[in-house]
Amino acid sequence: MTTLSIIALVVAVWGQRLLGAFVIGPVLSRRPIVARAMGLLPAAVVMAVIIQLTVAEGKSLVFDARLAGMAAAGILVWRRAPFIAVVLAAAAATAAIRLL
Repeated sequence: MTTLSIIALVVAVWGQRLLGAFVIGPVLSRRPIVARAMGLLPAAVVMAVIIQLTVAEGKSLVFDARLAGMAAAGILVWRRAPFIAVVLAAAAATAAIRLL
């Protein structure tokens, strides 16, 4: 069963690569606005996972100091601040809310 699973995953990954190279690639080369939108998808997916991990605990939503840190980080990323400034501001915002 494990060998069959590995073979299925290999076929799926190669199929995805071929689809991207021969179907999606030509479409994106003809429509630059779609190409720009597709370029933003990985960042959006990563951000969605980070937010989900921040506000979900088990089967419930938790709004605590971590959300304030995420908001501070989001604003600074939006304003194109340096990475170290984003990390320090998020940590400071989280610590300040926890202190209160």
